[in-house]
Amino acid sequence: MAHAQEIQLQIRGVPEQESSNKDHSHDSAPKSPTRRLAVASGVRWWAMVAVDMVMLLSGGTVATLLTRLYYNSGGNSKWMTTLTQSGGAPLLAIPLLLTPPSPEDRRLPSPATKLAAVYAGIGALIGLDNLMYAYALQYLPVSTFSLVASSQLAFNAVTSRLLNAQRFTPLIANSVVVLTFAATVLAVGSSSDGSSSGNYHYNYAAGFVLTVAASAAFALILSLYELTFERVVMAQTPRWVLRVQMNSNLVASAVAVAGMFASGEWRTVPGEMAAFTGGTARYVATLAGTAVAWQAALVGQIRLVARVSSLFANATGVVQLPLVPLFAVVLFGDRMTGIKVVAMLMSAWGFMSYAYQHYLDGRRAAGTAQAQCSMCAAQAVSDTVSDAS
Repeated sequence: MAHAQEIQLQIRGVPEQESSNKDHSHDSAPKSPTRRLAVASGVRWWAMVAVDMVMLLSGGTVATLLTRLYYNSGGNSKWMTTLTQSGGAPLLAIPLLLTPPSPEDRRLPSPATKLAAVYAGIGALIGLDNLMYAYALQYLPVSTFSLVASSQLAFNAVTSRLLNAQRFTPLIANSVVVLTFAATVLAVGSSSDGSSSGNYHYNYAAGFVLTVAASAAFALILSLYELTFERVVMAQTPRWVLRVQMNSNLVASAVAVAGMFASGEWRTVPGEMAAFTGGTARYVATLAGTAVAWQAALVGQIRLVARVSSLFANATGVVQLPLVPLFAVVLFGDRMTGIKVVAMLMSAWGFMSYAYQHYLDGRRAAGTAQAQCSMCAAQAVSDTVSDAS
């Protein structure tokens, strides 16, 4: 785990520095600073992870609800919805310019042509995935859509194992199984949902299939992001995270714009804007807010991919499940059925299993690093005594 590696690397630097100062006394290598460093490192790491999680959860929840508002208010353009999921990418240039560079940012880790190919491949896949989500969100109630989308964690378990060599433990396996089973339970109880569509059963089936397919594609995208940071970029700095996200989403935006013109949907935008509930200003505000919210969520998610793993980032995204349906019941009148309540509780249980496993890994890594530091400190003292004699 990245958490374990970070703690070990930071703590290992302490005894090396102390052992290089041979003129220090026996008290120059006490254990308490090592413990404080380990605790501080862990706290800082979890604080940064918490910020990323908040961005992912809040941004994803707001973006999903605004997309549903767009459809409920008269919007019907699938390519426009697809574009909002990546169209806010140019805004990332602002934090990119404001983020100070680190030494790793000053080198080009891979040839520009290789990076361009990676951006194009991931971006095209993002564009297709966004289109499937756009159709699915129109066909399904927002609460049902969010819960079925939890199947992406099961797909991510497979892709992270094949592409990222993810280590599985009983707790992680439990998390994946429970979250996947929650989506299956919801599908079995699909008849409890209401719909305004005249061809409800066909639309529900199509929306369910599209959501599952989009979830599988999204799981692959997250694993490819992790592989990109490890094998192509070979850096996980804030600037590289922003670069990778911005460039791949610009490609996805180009795919959406091309699809809009190829399908002729661009001709319907003026009429859709005029007929939108609340008028043109609300139409523009809804789309702009959706685009900003998606990018905020993606910043948090991709930083979690770089900082921890694609599977952890995906598991964090599933925490939206208890949030979106509750807001959907209040804002859109979705029915909160018993099936959905059970699925939400199972989703929360699944994520807590994964989070607890990561906590155990962190404690184990800190304990191992502290033991290594103690051995190094003892060796430094022994060397000092030998030099003095």
